[in-house]
Amino acid sequence: DLENKINELKELSTKDGLDFIGEIKTLNKKFKLKQREVFKNLSRWQKTQLARHQNRPQTLDYINMITTDFVELHGDRYYGDGMTIVGGLAKLEGIPVVILGHQKGKDTKEKILRNFGMASPEDFRKSMRIMKLAEKFNKPIITFLDTAGAYPGIGAEERGQAEAIAKNLFEMSGLKVPVITVVIGEGGSGGALGIGVANKVLMLEYSVYSVISPEGCAAILWKDGERNKDAAEALCLTSKDLMEFGVIDEIIKEPIGGAHQNPVQTGNIMRRVLRRHLKEAMSLSPEECVEQRYQKFRKIGSQYIT
Repeated sequence: DLENKINELKELSTKDGLDFIGEIKTLNKKFKLKQREVFKNLSRWQKTQLARHQNRPQTLDYINMITTDFVELHGDRYYGDGMTIVGGLAKLEGIPVVILGHQKGKDTKEKILRNFGMASPEDFRKSMRIMKLAEKFNKPIITFLDTAGAYPGIGAEERGQAEAIAKNLFEMSGLKVPVITVVIGEGGSGGALGIGVANKVLMLEYSVYSVISPEGCAAILWKDGERNKDAAEALCLTSKDLMEFGVIDEIIKEPIGGAHQNPVQTGNIMRRVLRRHLKEAMSLSPEECVEQRYQKFRKIGSQYIT
């Protein structure tokens, strides 16, 4: 309501030349205070909705914001060119990297082209081809996760969806170059993990990462897709939860209201964080790199073993 009032006053000021500067400043202060209050106490389900916000920056947005000289690579050399996962060569503050991630799409046309962010086998095979290229030329890898899950259609299953994901998990485990993963929106199930076996896993503050969506979890556990709020609480899928569990290594702060409120600021924060992790990871030998990744995943949940 406050935001609508501010916009109305701005519109009146522009159209009719009236002076509402004082009123706008007062409402802006109230709006920022209310915004801080609201976003300080978001539930897990509300954070899930925020992670899915239609205006939230996606992989290509971050690539354009934080890298230069991006050259996209296409095709899996087996079947086709998966359109959900985009990837290629780029430079992050002068450091040559290989970068890839899920692209959900912005408008209806792009969402259909990108299959709403749900990857097919050719997406995973293309991403592995790109990562193997990174290993061959000794370039660090950055991956962005933003998917509800891998595409479960009949065609995808016929072309070996499960095998493609499993092979990616196996091959990524042994890559001799550092891999840094960032969950930028929704990290769902094997569709996310298929490009998420990394030395360091980071999450944007209002992103989520889980084995299944709250809706899917509610449908399985309670046969009631409407109990998504309960499922979100049970899944403990927020960045804060996963930091406590040792699943991720760092939370990247977002502007109040989420990344979509100030994408440029979010991109600048992410660039600095990635540069720091890249410098640390690039000091590792190939053997140390593989061992670090192995130990990271071996230790997840170890604090709960008695």
